[in-house]
Amino acid sequence: MKAGSNLEKILESGQFAVTAELGPPKGADAEVVRKKGNLLGDYADAINITDNQTAIVRMSSIACGVILTQLNLEPVIQMVCRDRNRLAIQSDILGASALGIKNVLCLSGDHQKFGNHPQAKNVYDIDAVHLIQALKRMRDEKKLLEGDELTIEP
Repeated sequence: MKAGSNLEKILESGQFAVTAELGPPKGADAEVVRKKGNLLGDYADAINITDNQTAIVRMSSIACGVILTQLNLEPVIQMVCRDRNRLAIQSDILGASALGIKNVLCLSGDHQKFGNHPQAKNVYDIDAVHLIQALKRMRDEKKLLEGDELTIEP
């Protein structure tokens, strides 16, 4: 099963793909995301959006991804295991897919002691390897982790 993203097409063609990283703002100002996206969009095939990088609260990667798709840019949202259990991860992926996001980078996430909420609790219900397996199963088999069937693959 294929995602049908521009990044996927570039990689399948054997071309060298260029991605750039966009750190979301520490607030809800969508214009910051638009400005950064427009700066990077002329140079990158896809824009990788961090997920509370350095364990600091920022606008969600999904929200930023939607803003970039509105600019006809290709987002790659990061999804970290640090902040979400398997329920939240699957829910966020389904929501991102429904909003047109086709690329996900799965990561463990920076330890919260480095961020602005060092007292926050890790979740790590699943690790990055299991996250990749879960997303692949959702896409290829149209099934959630516990086996429930999806009517439409993400």
